[in-house]
Amino acid sequence: MKDSAQITKTISLTSYGIDHNNIHYQLSPDELQDLTIEMGMGKEADSGALAVNTGEFTGRSPKDRFIVKDSITEDKIWWGDINIPFDSGKFDALQAKVIKYLNEKELFVRDAYACADSHYKLNIRVINEYPWSNMFAYNMFLRPTDEELEDFTPEWTVINAPGFKADPAVDGTRQHNFAILNFAKKVALIGGTGYTGEIKKGIFSALNFILPVFKSTLPMHCSANVGEEGDTAIFFGLSGTGKTTLSTDPNRKLIGDDEHGWTPENSVFNFEGGCYAKVIDLSAENEPEIYGAIKRGAILENVVMDENGRVDFSDTSITQNTRVSYPIDHIENIQVPSIGKNVKNIFFLTADAFGVLPPISKLTPAQAAYHFISGYTAKVAGTEAGVVEPQPSFSACFGAPFMPLHPAKYAEMLSKKMIASGVDVWLVNTGWTGGPYGVGTRMKLKYTRAMISAALNGDLGLYSYDKYHIHSVFGVAQPRECPGVPNEVLSPRATWNNDEAYYTTAFKLTNAFRENFKKFEAYASEEIRRGGPQRYAF
Repeated sequence: MKDSAQITKTISLTSYGIDHNNIHYQLSPDELQDLTIEMGMGKEADSGALAVNTGEFTGRSPKDRFIVKDSITEDKIWWGDINIPFDSGKFDALQAKVIKYLNEKELFVRDAYACADSHYKLNIRVINEYPWSNMFAYNMFLRPTDEELEDFTPEWTVINAPGFKADPAVDGTRQHNFAILNFAKKVALIGGTGYTGEIKKGIFSALNFILPVFKSTLPMHCSANVGEEGDTAIFFGLSGTGKTTLSTDPNRKLIGDDEHGWTPENSVFNFEGGCYAKVIDLSAENEPEIYGAIKRGAILENVVMDENGRVDFSDTSITQNTRVSYPIDHIENIQVPSIGKNVKNIFFLTADAFGVLPPISKLTPAQAAYHFISGYTAKVAGTEAGVVEPQPSFSACFGAPFMPLHPAKYAEMLSKKMIASGVDVWLVNTGWTGGPYGVGTRMKLKYTRAMISAALNGDLGLYSYDKYHIHSVFGVAQPRECPGVPNEVLSPRATWNNDEAYYTTAFKLTNAFRENFKKFEAYASEEIRRGGPQRYAF
C-alpha cells in the first residue's frame, strides 16, 4: 500500500457524511493500477494493461436501475419497465446506509467532467470503493487541468460501493445491487455491482434528461467521427453492432465512441474522455486502432489470460461482454477538442441475425424516424439462457435503458435536425448474410467498411432507379453497386439461394417490427408509421 505521505492531493468528504481521512484524491492511472495489483484486485497483461474481474455482474442490470420520483421527474420521465420509480425517502435511507459503509473503507475520489463543449460542461465527483473503478472514471470522463481543479465545484456526484449489498425487503430495491439516479440531490448511487459500465451509464442517463429538458440539445447513444473536409458522421447502434469499430477509422478523426450531444448550433460533442469497447474476438488485423489502444492505462474487464499475461480474446468463458476502457488519446487519430460540425451522414447499425436486411440501404426521413424509434438488432443463440434461435431485440433510440424521456421526444428532435441539416441516413446490417445465424455467415468487416466509406465519399451516388432497388418487403432503397463489395452481397435475397426461405424469414421479422411499434403508434405521425415495413405475413 502506498504511504499516505506520497499522496500530494487531499480532499474532505465531510459534506457527504464521510468523516475519515483515508482518502486517495486524484491519483494517476499508474498509481491506481499499481494499487489494484498490490491489493490483489487485478493483474497486468503482457500489453501493460490492467486486467480485472468485475465479479458477479459482467454487464449492466437494467431491471435494477431506478430513478427517484419527485417534483422534478414525476411529470417528465417515461415511467415503466425501463425507468422504474424509486421512493425519495427510501433513497435517503439507502444513501445513509451506503455512506455508513464507506465510512469504514479506504476510498478513491476523482473530480472530472462530462461534455467536451464548454457550454454544456457538467462537473462530476466520483467516490469509489475500489481503485480500478476510480481508474475507469479517469479513463471515461473528461479530465480537468490542475488549474481547473483549484476551484472545482461538483454538480453531480457518483457514489460507487460495489461491496455494499442492499436488503430488498428494507431498502426498496429488487435485489442486492442497484443503480439509482436522484435529480433533486444530483446523485448517482451505485451498489452491489462491480461492473464499471454502471458508472458511465449513470451520468449518460442523467444527461439524457438534463440536455433535452433544459438545454434543447439532443443526447445520442452513438459514436461519431469527422472527415478531412470537416464533415461529421454519426453512428447509432446497440452493443455488438460495431459503433466503436466502424467509427474508429484511420482516415477520419474520432470524436467519440458512445455518447454525444447534438446542439441547437448544429455541432456534435462527446460526453466522454475515453472509449469503452467490446473485445470479443479482437485482433490486430481487423481492429488495429482498438488493439493498439490496449496498453498501460487501459483496463481489460473479464478477459481470460494465461500465466504470461497473454489475453485470449476469443475466450468467452467468463462473459461475452469482455471489454476494455482507455483514454481517447490512446487512439492516434482523434478530434481535439472532441467536437464536430457539419453533420452529413447518419448510420443506424444493426446486427440482423435473421440475415434478411440489406447490408446497406438509404432511408427516407420517415423511414429514418421509424427505425430510430424502433432501434432494432437481434440476439443470437447462446448469448442468453433459453435463446436457441435468433430473436429480434428492440431498444428505442438505440439506447432505451438510458433514455428517461419518452422515445418520441428524442425522435422528434432527431427528425428536425435531420431535415434542417439535409443529412443522408443509412441502415447498415453488420449481422448475417446468406441465411440466419447458424446457417449464413457474419458480414465481412471489410465489406461493411467499404460500404460506409462509399456512403461517406458520395460513391453510392444520388438515388435513382438504375442505381437503387426498393426492397420488396422493407421498402428501403438498397444500392445495386458499391466499390469494393461484390454485387451479389448487396442483395440479401440473392445470398440465400432460396427465395421461399428468405421471404418467410423476412416476413417474420416485419411482424416483429410492427408488433414492437404498436406501443409508439399513438405518438407517431401517419408518415412515420408508413416508414416501417408495409408488407407482412399473417
